[in-house]
Amino acid sequence: MHIPDGLVSPLWCGLGYAGTGGLLWWSCRRLQRATGDTLAIVPRLALLTAAFFTASAVYIPVPPASVHLMFLGSLGILLGEGAMIAVVVGLLLQAVMFGHGGLTTLGLNALIMGIPALLAAAVFRGLWHRCPPRGRSLFGWVLGAGVVLLAVLLFSAIVILSLPATIGEQREWLALTAIVIAHLPLAMLEGVVTASLLVFLAKVKPEFLFQGVSLSREESPYPTADPH
Repeated sequence: MHIPDGLVSPLWCGLGYAGTGGLLWWSCRRLQRATGDTLAIVPRLALLTAAFFTASAVYIPVPPASVHLMFLGSLGILLGEGAMIAVVVGLLLQAVMFGHGGLTTLGLNALIMGIPALLAAAVFRGLWHRCPPRGRSLFGWVLGAGVVLLAVLLFSAIVILSLPATIGEQREWLALTAIVIAHLPLAMLEGVVTASLLVFLAKVKPEFLFQGVSLSREESPYPTADPH
C-alpha cells in the first residue's frame, strides 16, 4: 500500500514530509527522555525494521497501489514511539532499492503506516494490563487488524483528497473499493499474527514484550518481569 511518485500533487508531498518530520522529531525526543542509554534500543529497532522491510517488500500489485504485509501492530507494541523510525527507514530502503512507493511520496507513505503503529503502541499501553488473560487473544487480533484497516482508511482519504477533479469519480471510487476489499484478508491475517505474538511473548518472554513499553515511558506502570 504505497503511494507512487506522480499520483499526488507536490503540495501533498510537502505536507507528508512536514508531518513525518514532526513525528520523527517527537519520537526521537520521547525515546531520548525514556532512557539514559539511547543506544540500548538500537538492536531491537534494527531487528524490527528489517522485519518490516522484508515483509513489506513482498507485495501484490492492486492498482493504483499494492497489498503487502505490514506488521504495524507488532511494531507499535514492541517499539513504542520507535515504530515511526522503523517505518521511515524501511520505506526509504524499499523506495531506493526496489522502487516501491516513491521518494517524493515517502512522507505520505510514512504517515499512512506510522500513525497506525503509534496508535497501536498507545492502545496496547493503555489497555493490555486491564485485559483479562482469556481476552488477550481477541485484544491482539482486534489491535492487529484494526491498525491495518486504519492505514487503508488513511491511504484512501489522502488519495481521494489529493487526486485532481479531471479523474473520473466513478473510476476513482472503483479503484479505492478494490483496494479496501483486497486488504480485508490482510487485516484478518495481521490480527492473527499480532494476537499470536502477544500471547506467545506474554507466556515465554514477558520482559521482552514490556521493554517496548518501558522504553517509551519514563515510569512504566507495568511490571517488566511478570505481567500476570
